[in-house]
Amino acid sequence: MVSEAHQTSIGDSRLTARIHAAAEVARAHAAAVDTEARFPSEAFAEIRRQRLLAVMLPPLLGGEAATLSALIDACYVLGQACSSTALIYAMHQIKMACVVRHARGSPGIERILRRIASEQLLLASSTTEGQAGGNVRSSEAAIQPADDHISLVREATVISYALEADGIVTTARRAGDAGNSDQVLVLLLKSDYTLNKLQGWDTLGMRGTCSNGFTLRARAPAEQVLPDPYERIHAQTMVPFAHLLWGAVWAGIAAAAVATAQAFCRHVLGGSKGELPPGAAQVTQALSQLTALRALLATTLQRFEAIQADEKAVASLEFQSTITLLKVQASELAAASVMSAMRACGLSGYRNDDPFSVGRHLRDILSAPLMINNERILANLTTASLLNPLPTSIRG
Repeated sequence: MVSEAHQTSIGDSRLTARIHAAAEVARAHAAAVDTEARFPSEAFAEIRRQRLLAVMLPPLLGGEAATLSALIDACYVLGQACSSTALIYAMHQIKMACVVRHARGSPGIERILRRIASEQLLLASSTTEGQAGGNVRSSEAAIQPADDHISLVREATVISYALEADGIVTTARRAGDAGNSDQVLVLLLKSDYTLNKLQGWDTLGMRGTCSNGFTLRARAPAEQVLPDPYERIHAQTMVPFAHLLWGAVWAGIAAAAVATAQAFCRHVLGGSKGELPPGAAQVTQALSQLTALRALLATTLQRFEAIQADEKAVASLEFQSTITLLKVQASELAAASVMSAMRACGLSGYRNDDPFSVGRHLRDILSAPLMINNERILANLTTASLLNPLPTSIRG
């Protein structure tokens, strides 16, 4: 983990202005990205121009030490503009967090991080594999040592934006005789691997993430295996950053839908001598759900920021249950908010050819409960739910 001495944070106002510039480009091309199911290349050209891919890195490695709070706001802004752009940006930053927080001064890893900063490289994630599906704490493929290198062959059912990425961060079993949950995290650059397509990506929403399946074949220096075991990375960084940043993306999508519903009701009100549309009450419902979602994200972020330096507290059953359930709660609230916005707009919201359409937002947000399926999460937490003591007060 990078030392605190190197954590002089970027000014949030500077980052905000640059994110808004990228969001404007993303918004202009969002419909085309969705219709054509293509990577949001224009948005990421601007993200690179604004040098936003490595802002989390400390200045010593060429970054700006952006805080998690600033990245959450960035994902929220991008989510209002283009769902696919926002989710790709979030996934990249989640992988960046895993690498920078667990590099432990590895010279090889730090060389790559400096390249990421100087060249504005985009990282993809490969954690979904074979029969394990969305169970990221189980790997089938194992790394194979060969002198000072490792090799890996992985049947990845999903690698989002793999063909457009400059590198991939992947889980794998530590060795051929290791158990499925004895995992490591490997940082690969494009020159380290080849991809053979297994399946396509023709989906209801989030079409621009281009989450095809691939056979990943890699050979890389052994120093590109992160020194910390994945079990630690998963609890300390992967889950907290993923669920907070994903939640911010979903909140952004919901906010865009609510804003459309508000605009629709104002439009009808202005042209009907003060009579509201039939679904107007649903705007209140949509806004209430969005407010609850934003509050949930804010309080969970505050809790994580308070304890993130305390590994024991982060790994506790109580916090791990809280941060894991955040994904379920955030995705359900976001989907409910967008659905309420759709009902507020009525047929105009349902149509794809109406200026008040929220069809794309609804299709995109319906992916949220399925990314690491909420049913899987709830089933996995059943034992923890039985062991977790109930609080003795409202604030406790």
